[in-house]
Amino acid sequence: MADGLARPDKLVTVFGGSGFLGRHVVRALARQDWRIRVAVRRPGLAFHLQPLGKVGQIHAVPANVRDPRSIEHALRDAQAAVNLVGILEESGAQRFEAIHHAGAQNVAAAAKKMGIDTLVHISALGADPSAISVYLQTKAFGEAAVRQALPGTVILRPSIAFGPEDRFFNRFAAMARLMPVLPLIGGGETKLQPVFAGDVATAVAVALDGRAKPGAIYELGGPEVATMRQIMAFVLSATGRRRRLVSLSYERAKTIASISEAVSKLTLGILPGIFAITKDQVELLRHDNIVSPLAQAEGRTLAGLGIRPEPFETLVPSYIYRYRKGGQFAELRTV
Repeated sequence: MADGLARPDKLVTVFGGSGFLGRHVVRALARQDWRIRVAVRRPGLAFHLQPLGKVGQIHAVPANVRDPRSIEHALRDAQAAVNLVGILEESGAQRFEAIHHAGAQNVAAAAKKMGIDTLVHISALGADPSAISVYLQTKAFGEAAVRQALPGTVILRPSIAFGPEDRFFNRFAAMARLMPVLPLIGGGETKLQPVFAGDVATAVAVALDGRAKPGAIYELGGPEVATMRQIMAFVLSATGRRRRLVSLSYERAKTIASISEAVSKLTLGILPGIFAITKDQVELLRHDNIVSPLAQAEGRTLAGLGIRPEPFETLVPSYIYRYRKGGQFAELRTV
């Protein structure tokens, strides 16, 4: 805008806006001239978001999706809301049921109470109430709770999101740097469709702008479908590492995960994240994580929102090169 300020009549509250996906969403909304209230448990750790917008455009406030009163406070005077809150593993009071289901229900109920009918809810590709994975199960329960409170809510189900700060490609690259052998759970045959976090953020902005079907569930995946084996081989190639890929049965992987979880509890979480794995994460790998044919046929995809997804093979090498042998500038050395 000409005056360098965001429009005062466009205020959106973004729950969980300080995380990996959150910073991309905040940036996308700032470019659309929204005033952004970032609702997080620790506002003091959200200062990194300030440079993403104009002066006074982004403001962090305390809120916890397990606390309805804090949610209502964070939604005061807002015209729209986005719920990005989610966890990949349970810890302390941060349980899948409390965050993905009850937390999502709390946000939707508070939005309805505050007279807000524009809500974008981030779920996960593969969400299913009958899934063995508690992660996917509670994601599905959360979707149902949100739609019951606010039927017009736009739900986005992204596949594995990637970007410079991701916990997917960076994790495998770190493992390749430290381990001589890399495990392929289930033989590495699980198919994934990694999606760029920036594309998911654009989808959020499009939905808030009213260009998504009210009440629809969009499945967001990138342009490439690859197996875990192919992804591991890609990471090794991009980082210049030669490592042996060894198949690991689901049963043995769950045994290792049980040990990992026990060690993590005994050491109070000191176990490095790249080595930690949970039984629920093993269950996630039993099923492909790709956009369904039905979603494609009905236009409930990134393409249906007018977004051309970025391929991971183009973007990922630009940030995992630092895991190369000898460091990120090894190829530039002359002596």
